[in-house]
Amino acid sequence: MPVDTSPRTATWTFVDGEWLSGNPPLIGPTSHAMWLGSTVFDGARWFDGIAPDLDLHCRRVNRSAEALGLKATMTAEEIEGLAREGIEKFDGRTALYIKPMYWAEHGTAGMVQADPESTRFALCLFEAPMGDPEAGASLTVSPFRRPTVESMPTDAKAGCLYPNNARILTEARRRGFDNALVRDMLGNVAETGSSNVFIVKDGVVFTPAANGTYLAGITRARVIGLLRAAGFEVVETVLTLADFAAADEIFTSGNYSKIAPVTRFEERDLPHGTIGAKARDLYLDWARSDGDA
Repeated sequence: MPVDTSPRTATWTFVDGEWLSGNPPLIGPTSHAMWLGSTVFDGARWFDGIAPDLDLHCRRVNRSAEALGLKATMTAEEIEGLAREGIEKFDGRTALYIKPMYWAEHGTAGMVQADPESTRFALCLFEAPMGDPEAGASLTVSPFRRPTVESMPTDAKAGCLYPNNARILTEARRRGFDNALVRDMLGNVAETGSSNVFIVKDGVVFTPAANGTYLAGITRARVIGLLRAAGFEVVETVLTLADFAAADEIFTSGNYSKIAPVTRFEERDLPHGTIGAKARDLYLDWARSDGDA
C-alpha cells in the first residue's frame, strides 16, 4: 500500500536550482544520508513579517555541515537570499519554519565516511503556526541523557542526534508530561527534549552553561543578551535537578516557540512567571524593531 508522503502544510523546497512545491523525493535508498545519517539542518522562523536572526541560522548550518565532514556549497548570504525569496511564495498569514539542509549522497572508500564532494543542499519552508505564549508546559525528568562531543557530533545540528530527542519526548508524553529535562553524562541539567531552559530564583536568571553536550541556541543567546541589557542578572552555570525543584519559575527558549513558560515540574505547579514573560516581550520588541536586519 502506498505511503502518503504529502506535506501536512503548504511547503516549498529549493533544490538543484528550482523551487518545488510539496514534498519532493530527494534521497534514495543508496544515498549515504539515507542509511548512514549524514544530514545537518537548521531552523529559522518567519512570523508577523519578520525573520529574526535569519542570518545567524544560515551561518550555523554551514558550520554544522563542516563539523559533520560535509562541504558547505552555499554561502550564508546565498541561503538567506533564497529564504527571503521563498517567504514570498506564501500568503503571509501563517508563520513559517525555514529549514536549510545539507546531506551526503555518497560515501568514501568503505562507505561509512561521507564524501564531502557529494554534498547536496536543499532549503525547505513550510507553514508552522507559532505556539500559544499563554499555554504552559509540563516537565518531568528524562531517564535518557545528552551525549558528549566525544561520542556524538554535538557541535553540529545533525539529524543523527534527534532520534534521542524523539525518545525523550515520547517517554515523557507516555507519562503525561509535555517535555522533559535532559541531563548530561555527569547528571547536570543540559536542556529539555526540544529547547534550552532557564530558571529564576530570587530575581536572578540561571541557565545551564554551554558545555558541548547540547546546542546552545541562537534564541538562547539572544534572550540572555536582551535580559542583561534590561538590567537582569543572568548566570550561565552548572544546574542540578535540585535547582529546578527549588526554582521560582522556569521558562524555555527555542526557535520553534521562542520563549514559553513551564507551569508544572514533576508534581509541582509553577506560575506564569513575570521574568519569563518579560523575556518574551523583550524578544518580540527586539525582533519587531531591529531583529530582521
